[in-house]
Amino acid sequence: MYRILKLSVAIIALATTITGCSVNPVTGATEFSLVSAEQEVAIGSNNYAPSQQSQGGRYYIDPDLQLYISEVGRKLAAVSDRPNLPYEFVVLNNSTPNAWALPGGKIAVNRGLLLHLEDESELAAVLGHEIVHAAARHSAAQMTRGTFIGLGAAALGVVGDSYGLGQTGAQFAQMGAAAWMAKYGRGDELEADAYGMEYLAKAGYDPYGGVKVQETFVKLSEGHQQDFFSALFASHPPSQERVDANRIKAASLPKGITNRDRYQRKIARLKRDKPAYDAETAAIKALNAKDATTALAQLDKAIKIQPDESSFWELRGHAWKMKDNATNAEKAFSTAIRKNPDLFSHYLYRGIVRFEQKNNQAAKADLEKSHRLLATPPASYYLGEIALGEGDKQKAIQYFQEAAQGGGDLAKKAQARLAVLELATEPHKYILSKVFLGDDGYLRIVVKNNSPVTVTNIQLQLSEMANAFMVAGSSSLNGPQQLKPGAQSTINTRIGPFNETAEIAKYRIKVVKVQVSE
Repeated sequence: MYRILKLSVAIIALATTITGCSVNPVTGATEFSLVSAEQEVAIGSNNYAPSQQSQGGRYYIDPDLQLYISEVGRKLAAVSDRPNLPYEFVVLNNSTPNAWALPGGKIAVNRGLLLHLEDESELAAVLGHEIVHAAARHSAAQMTRGTFIGLGAAALGVVGDSYGLGQTGAQFAQMGAAAWMAKYGRGDELEADAYGMEYLAKAGYDPYGGVKVQETFVKLSEGHQQDFFSALFASHPPSQERVDANRIKAASLPKGITNRDRYQRKIARLKRDKPAYDAETAAIKALNAKDATTALAQLDKAIKIQPDESSFWELRGHAWKMKDNATNAEKAFSTAIRKNPDLFSHYLYRGIVRFEQKNNQAAKADLEKSHRLLATPPASYYLGEIALGEGDKQKAIQYFQEAAQGGGDLAKKAQARLAVLELATEPHKYILSKVFLGDDGYLRIVVKNNSPVTVTNIQLQLSEMANAFMVAGSSSLNGPQQLKPGAQSTINTRIGPFNETAEIAKYRIKVVKVQVSE
């Protein structure tokens, strides 16, 4: 299997409101499904562009390769069991040998995978496998069974390493478009292999392409790249079982063409540029080791081979930033944008450099562009800071709320900013309070600071209810003078004594005002 990216949790939740039985278009079996065919198409369409952004964007160096992959994919889709799906095929600018399918037939192949294939029949096997996942509604089945898992930090690290800076790249890769992985069962994988080979045969390809692909992955998983492939195929590693099953299936199908020479011509640019991407990998390794000088030397090699690759220039920007040379970093990110104006990360990083240089208007334009292409917590955080500086607290709150959903130090900073802004108008959202009956029979109040900042001069309002809707009277109380994050304090009152807890049910307490400690 090749990793499959999926939809947002909100869409899954919406999908679960609809139930029913459907017929698997590939196998003919009746299956219970929570997701309609129309929803599948909508999910794939809505997530295709942001999923590409989060995986490195389209490979633009060789437009003819994009046309070629699409041509082979459409040839297979035409003989599939759902030929009328709105299929799309794209090559992503990503060194990780991978391919994935979104519901509704939105399929992507990384350029890194193409270098591990020998001929067009093997390419067709990869595409046919993904087409079956879409045609057989495997995504809908996984959603129905609830066996989707979010990509964890380790898996995202693989994604991030392919075009970013290790953990930093992983952090940015997961932002914005939801990246999900279907935890396919053994049956789904064997089904995708078997019917995919039938599609190969119908389209005139040699079905043994499916055997060779699996043999290649098994060999790679057993060799020096074992750790890499165990992370890449965490849910569905290659197996000898699949090789054997594919060999039996291929023997039952008519032979076809392999188109080796044509395939090799089509990937010639990739093969010529491979040393450049190898140098890029070495540069990323150097950057992760905080060795900017070595990284720049490796990137010089890469750019000499392929000067139009924007990711090389983006990495130069990171290296210069690591050397505290903001001028050269900005120039490098600007060059990356000129080479490829359609990738979110180029604008994001240049926007951050400009913000740090207090060029907020230019930073704002970059960050807004990045945010439109892929809404990431870093872009949201810095846009929040800019909005705050402009006095637009409402917009700042919106951006900080987005940024707070990420991870790491930036999310903590966003949470702190958000707390300071909201504590001014909604202190009860962060400072919790409740009444309880003390051992001596008198009413007591406990106040807890659930915010990430220290608060002082807490003001409370205690109300006595005439009934569930009417306040009989209220009074102001001084709370604790200071509460650090996570701390709580108990206030003794002279209200009482009461004989049992039920007697204090008429009292309501609310935090109405606090100050944030500087």
